[in-house]
Amino acid sequence: MTDRNDGTRDGDDRGGSDRGPGPLDGLLVADFSRILAGPYATMLLADLGAEVVKVESPAGDDTRSWMPPVRDGVSTYYLGINRGKRSIALDLRDAEDAGLARELARRADVVIENFKPGGLARYGLDYDSVSAGNPGLVYASISGFGTGAGREVPGYDLMVQAISGLMSLTGDPEGPAYRAGISVFDVMAGNHAAIGILAALRHRDRTGRGQLVEVNLLSSALTGLVNHSSAYAAGGSVPYRMGNAHPSVFPYEPLPAADRELIVTAANDGQFRKLCEVLGIPGTADDPRFRHNADRTAHRAELRPVLVERLSTRTALEWFDLLVAAGVPCGPINTIDGGFAMAERFGLDPVVEVGEGARAVPTTRHPIRFSETPPTYRLPPPELDEHGTELRKWLASGPEDDHV
Repeated sequence: MTDRNDGTRDGDDRGGSDRGPGPLDGLLVADFSRILAGPYATMLLADLGAEVVKVESPAGDDTRSWMPPVRDGVSTYYLGINRGKRSIALDLRDAEDAGLARELARRADVVIENFKPGGLARYGLDYDSVSAGNPGLVYASISGFGTGAGREVPGYDLMVQAISGLMSLTGDPEGPAYRAGISVFDVMAGNHAAIGILAALRHRDRTGRGQLVEVNLLSSALTGLVNHSSAYAAGGSVPYRMGNAHPSVFPYEPLPAADRELIVTAANDGQFRKLCEVLGIPGTADDPRFRHNADRTAHRAELRPVLVERLSTRTALEWFDLLVAAGVPCGPINTIDGGFAMAERFGLDPVVEVGEGARAVPTTRHPIRFSETPPTYRLPPPELDEHGTELRKWLASGPEDDHV
């Protein structure tokens, strides 16, 4: 394994593939983000071959202390979104460290940050300052509510779930609103940031010019509410929570089998007919109340007990095998371990181990597959400032080692 003049190393492809570099090989990403949205985006880029330098405060990323659960004393939250990166701890209030941070940004192809809007300007790390000396830079900023009137509002996923309207759609119709079980808009914004970065890099390929890419959680939320957003924007309709029911399709919800609930999604007339055949009630598909989706949706209160009576005769997994074989989408409601087990059953190999020996960490596989340039998993999630010495040496080495 040899040092490269951009501060990275060749040959470190543990947990990866022997089919060569990833599609983003040679790309240097300066990651000034923390917690979830930004680190998730940069982990995806790292998996695809980018060299990611994670810049942390001396206290480290907040998620290092978000525990339990833990693995070998390290937060599994942190481990889940920080593989493939090198860590350097820099105190931006210190003149020397701030200078190293600016030098890193000057050499980078991509900078990503989620400070409060304008928060990096005092260190000369805002887009205008950095791009002046690095015109090809793609600079991605993630905020909660944008850089206009919402710039002063802190951005947390739970807040956005409430403000966007998602929580009004989640939960029992007669019960309280609920948050989603994950920080769904942080993840969505991270994906949007990665898409924006790649699009801006394509523009740079054509023009040589970088640009500022801005993503905010609320905009990600509103586009992510898809049909509900459209119901309001295009139809003036304000949807409200229906529990697990779908406003426009039935059956499209959990229904109880003999042992647990089973999601049944017969979303068109053909699927419903197949469902009835497998359940042993073929005549139900010809009942005028249930013949078409609009009929079934209007008469869901009458149809539901008919389906439940038949589903109660077998277990969820038994019905899963029978219905999927017949072309009816369905699935048992699993706990997380069951979700991993199903992925294994389907040959998706959901877990990859990154690192070696005591540093080996099982992590969730990158979600995209490539026929020619598969993701690689070269480095385990770094310890705080693990690569600080080598990165400081590189950053102080002068412009002749400039990556850009």
